[in-house]
Amino acid sequence: MIAQKQTSAFIYSAVTVVLSIPFIAMQFTKEVNWTVSDFLVMGGLLLITAFAIDLVLKKVKTFKSRLIMVFGILAVLFLIWVELAVGIFGSPFAGN
Repeated sequence: MIAQKQTSAFIYSAVTVVLSIPFIAMQFTKEVNWTVSDFLVMGGLLLITAFAIDLVLKKVKTFKSRLIMVFGILAVLFLIWVELAVGIFGSPFAGN
């Protein structure tokens, strides 16, 4: 069985891996053009998501409840990400 500390380390290291994808892509193509503020916003969003998932995995005992809550957290992350990227809801924070 995987220890809780290993699970937490995996969750938080995933943030670094996900943020490194656009950073590496920027070195090879002009299609990816992130600024420092883009990395800060996405890093904050991913860290909050990682913290919430880690909290759920530590506090919630049943597998079904964990699964529902983690999918809910990931759904909220996806909706915020899409809104910031292309503005599907037309909020003032939309990327277009």
